[in-house]
Amino acid sequence: MRLVDSHSHFDAAEFDADRAAAHARALAAGVARQVVPAVDAAGWPKLKQVCSEFHDLHPAYGLHPMYLESHRPEHLRELRAWIERERPVAVGECGLDFFVEGLDADAQQRYFEEQLKLAREFDLPVVVHARRAVDAVIAAIRRIGTLRGVVHSFSGSAEQAAQLHKLGFLLGIGGPVTYERANRLRGIVAAMPLEQLLLETDAPDQPGAAHRGERNEPAFLPEVLGVIAGLRGIDPDDLAAATTANAERLFRLPL
Repeated sequence: MRLVDSHSHFDAAEFDADRAAAHARALAAGVARQVVPAVDAAGWPKLKQVCSEFHDLHPAYGLHPMYLESHRPEHLRELRAWIERERPVAVGECGLDFFVEGLDADAQQRYFEEQLKLAREFDLPVVVHARRAVDAVIAAIRRIGTLRGVVHSFSGSAEQAAQLHKLGFLLGIGGPVTYERANRLRGIVAAMPLEQLLLETDAPDQPGAAHRGERNEPAFLPEVLGVIAGLRGIDPDDLAAATTANAERLFRLPL
């Protein structure tokens, strides 16, 4: 089984003490590759370093809406330079967050749309954060146009999932689906087109039900796979092959 963790913050400080061991556990669990998105400009150099240490880690560079206070307009110019020089697999993590109080919605929108334009210019997918903002994210994607990507940790409706599918966007599904009370999400995951599905952990955040209160890590991805396979009534190996192919296609990962 070869899995792709399509969203892992493996560069986070939570892994500084045992990153090599956590990486070994991920490989032993069948997680052959990880896409590692950035959150702010200050973290890009460390992200680059971590991904250079492990050949199966693939960086994405961007400006996360929850780190709005640390973003500056010049970071968008710097992001262009990083994309040109480093050739990441995606732009992100970027997006909109209307859940956290105090985050300027207009400023979020400006940073998000400028990153969408960069993704379109460089023909890269975008890794999108959308919390209580899926409709606004869909509207921005439509405004900019000619985009592809993934809405990670999807928490929207079935109708929003269908709209994103029509726009060429996949959905990242992780730990939240393992909770029995996540009825709406489970229903969407059971019925959505298989070609729209990506697996993720969002490590070190969003651990699954079996690891509530613990640090999440990529090695736990097979637990997400198992739950989704059960919801869809398919063999886990078939689901692993399909989601890996989806990730390879979206991010143009080397085979």
